[in-house]
Amino acid sequence: MQQRARFLQPAMIKSRQTLLRWLAEFTNDYPWNWQCADIEDFITSRRQGAKSIVVSTAWIYEISLRQFLAFVTDSRYGWPPECRERFGVTPTQLLHESNSIVHVTEHEGNPLRRPLTYDEIHALFDAADARVEQIRAHHRKGATAAMRDAALLKTIYAFGIRRREAWGLDLADLRHNPKALRFGRLGALFVRWGKSSLGSPPKRRTVLTVPEMDWIVPVLEQWCSEVRSRFGADSHPAVGDRTRRPDVAAPDQRRLHRRPRRRPRPVPGSAFPAALLITHLVEFDYPEKFVSAQVRHSYAASTAIYTGVSDEYRNRLLQRSLAKLPDLWGQT
Repeated sequence: MQQRARFLQPAMIKSRQTLLRWLAEFTNDYPWNWQCADIEDFITSRRQGAKSIVVSTAWIYEISLRQFLAFVTDSRYGWPPECRERFGVTPTQLLHESNSIVHVTEHEGNPLRRPLTYDEIHALFDAADARVEQIRAHHRKGATAAMRDAALLKTIYAFGIRRREAWGLDLADLRHNPKALRFGRLGALFVRWGKSSLGSPPKRRTVLTVPEMDWIVPVLEQWCSEVRSRFGADSHPAVGDRTRRPDVAAPDQRRLHRRPRRRPRPVPGSAFPAALLITHLVEFDYPEKFVSAQVRHSYAASTAIYTGVSDEYRNRLLQRSLAKLPDLWGQT
């Protein structure tokens, strides 16, 4: 009830409850009897086996457990005196600086996860387009759905939006940009389902179409004008999946990344839309403030986490800097 009062997402509340049940089953004891060693043994056990948790997952575990223990030890809720009266013992805060993860870097994710290279992006798009032709060649159903998936996959990449943000797009969210009339109604996207934080409503932002990504304009125009109507969704406002299944959940759009990547071979790394867009905007020499505004980051450090420029870009910067210097060797 406390978490619902903060408008936290039901999925987050459920995941925290699941974690507490795991710990209760692991210790075979009640929270008021838990000891520091119980928490430490539990985290250690989750690090073992074939599906070992990573640092970021352990950090989430510790945050959730720390918040729960703060709740049950808060005198405003009356649990300490209640437990003392009934069981003769009170719950305590068991997580402290000596048994919790210490942050030493801004990004603690898996180093294997990185933005895709340009060649990998082209391979991903080619595989998505080839899937349409393969379905048609075998005279099977699903070619139109494959076209939809390919169009949305390219949209997610070109604008650096998240899956849920793409899921929430309506035709009315395709905006004109008076400073870029050549893009027509696709001069910008108005994102209404941005990632929320701390129980806040979804954050909104406008993502401008940049000239380097102008290839997305005919792709989206063809989808909205020619292909979308084949789903019989002319009266529905949604651009993507909701045209066919209004009840579809946003995570189902993960198939946009899963299916094409199986053909012709798995794509290494990680196809983070934000990481791809941020990296490429930086390589296109857009200012940091513009890049952060495109993806709605409040801090420059957040943008830096998703940036992974190529060696070619760094060499171009080096050559540009060298060109500004006098020919010292020649003068010598």
